[in-house]
Amino acid sequence: MATDTLKSTTGAGGAPAGLRRLLLDNGALTALIVLVIALSALSGDFLTTDNLLNVGVQAAVTAILAFGVTFVIVSAGIDLSVGSVAALSATVLAWSATSHGVPVFLAVVLAVATGIVAGLVNGFLIAYGKLPPFIATLAMLSVARGLSLVISGGSPIAFPGSVSHLGDTLGGWLPVPVLVMVVMGLVAAFVLGRTYIGRSMYAIGGNEEAARLSGLRVKKQKLAIYAFSGLFAAVAGIVLAARLSSAQPQAADGYELDAIAAVVIGGASLAGGAGKASGTLIGALILAVLRNGLNLLNVSAFWQQVVIGVVIALAVLLDTLRRKAGAAPVAAGAGGGKGKQAGTYALAAVVTVAIVGATSFLHSGSSATTTPKMGLSLSTLNNPFFVQIRSGAQAEAKKLGVDLTVTDAQNDASQQANQLQNFTSSNLGAIIVNPVDSDAASNSVKAADQARIPVVAVDRGVNKATVDALVASDNVAGGELAAKTVAEKLGGKGRIVILQGQAGTSAARERAEGFAKGLKAYPGIQVLAQQPADFDRTKGLDVMSNLLQAHPDVQGVIAANDEMALGAIKALGSKAGTSVQIVGFDGTPDGLTAVKDGTLYASVAQQPSQLGRIAVDNALRAIQGKKVESTVKVPVKVVTKENVAGFTG
Repeated sequence: MATDTLKSTTGAGGAPAGLRRLLLDNGALTALIVLVIALSALSGDFLTTDNLLNVGVQAAVTAILAFGVTFVIVSAGIDLSVGSVAALSATVLAWSATSHGVPVFLAVVLAVATGIVAGLVNGFLIAYGKLPPFIATLAMLSVARGLSLVISGGSPIAFPGSVSHLGDTLGGWLPVPVLVMVVMGLVAAFVLGRTYIGRSMYAIGGNEEAARLSGLRVKKQKLAIYAFSGLFAAVAGIVLAARLSSAQPQAADGYELDAIAAVVIGGASLAGGAGKASGTLIGALILAVLRNGLNLLNVSAFWQQVVIGVVIALAVLLDTLRRKAGAAPVAAGAGGGKGKQAGTYALAAVVTVAIVGATSFLHSGSSATTTPKMGLSLSTLNNPFFVQIRSGAQAEAKKLGVDLTVTDAQNDASQQANQLQNFTSSNLGAIIVNPVDSDAASNSVKAADQARIPVVAVDRGVNKATVDALVASDNVAGGELAAKTVAEKLGGKGRIVILQGQAGTSAARERAEGFAKGLKAYPGIQVLAQQPADFDRTKGLDVMSNLLQAHPDVQGVIAANDEMALGAIKALGSKAGTSVQIVGFDGTPDGLTAVKDGTLYASVAQQPSQLGRIAVDNALRAIQGKKVESTVKVPVKVVTKENVAGFTG
């Protein structure tokens, strides 16, 4: 099929040597088979139709991105911008169709054109500007993400209903994203194996100078190669946004690394000249199967990252061993290559089905457990506030005898959608979700509702879907309280700056809305600047340091969470708590310590441990068929030096 099709050298080694050769020559396929067999043995929920379809859906976006990246890597390049280009393309589609009345068909064309143009810019900078691919695409990563935020204003944009069907199923069971993935995979395979530009990719990746001397127009070919990458990124962005029913400006963040990993796991060489679409698909499936299985096995969110990294390294190591063992590439079109490859895949399928069928007996006789099972999907565990929610939930689950699985969405709405789908296919008793975005979680919650699994939202609600209960503090009211607290401390007059949360998240929007409402009552308070610091302490330090250069006379700071407030304290130094009054949000342990020390004037505390505890209580009541209040409000509380000693969170 493609020039990287491998033929092992012949020799007398008998059946064991032949099996060893088969495994080495198909390292990624071997890894996928081992994973499927192991997870089938370890989890009775893995080998179900619903869950296997989930795996396909979860692999779709990464695979489509990776098909485009395959073109680039085969030609000895790299594209770090595909995740941002995917987000930009989806944002352009939603923005043009909903905000400017562009017909949906033209909006789709415009979105695809956006991806192609981004790819052409990358190709021009690399081919004609002589920029290293790493630098050119890194620049595009930033530009595309920034444009996505500018166009959307930092907020998700509802996706057109006609395009949102790309996230649905056909016949009520076959996911459309899987079909799109298959179609794009066939296109990639055709381009690589059957076209002039595909052969050019291998030639350029093998030896660019030799390709040029052979008459290839290398510069024009590179333009086309990166344009293909942009095209595939645009399609991936549209599919991702359709799944989430909204274009998220922060969508697909970091997906370029998954795409590159899928290509390399699939057997491509970063040095160029080797790679194929089928291998890339297998690499994407390995990543999806691994994440799905680790969720089902209730592996810690932190350990999941370790395991995924180790598996990626092992898969690439296996490929390295294969190359050292003497496998040699066969020229494109060599006879027998396709038949041998098809036979390999068929044999792999038979072996997998046989072993998996045998392992299914391990679960067939298991009796149903009486222990209630729940899943908790948190928007992130890289923030003390959500860590406290987890701690409160785990403590209450242990007290009530509940089996609680906790996952970390890492502020990625798509990853959270995958986790919620895994929970639904596992037939848990109840699901607790702390949405990354209230709109993006709607489709996954609807699926759980259809499966009659109770859903409890914690800290943030879910739009356009029904939840059994919402356990939350009022972010808007908390924002108003923070504004009132700093204004009264300054005597109703003064100059302040506001550190905003991560653009595109509902918490950032709601707290900013509360700040604005609260400050309306204090016309003497002048807001000198408002800048996002992404709920991050380091960014809070950097942003506050920058703002001090322009506004050294600042008297107050409102931060949308304690982490940013603590960063601001570091930037202000001795001014913190003396000439500059700082109010944070969340009541985290470090924030409360700063309140005790007097550097942080106050924190608007949401009592996160209580949120987690009450969410588990309500989820258990829903499982037991008891009445649950639709909204459970946990009051916010302004914690200052006077009352911090009695606050427990």
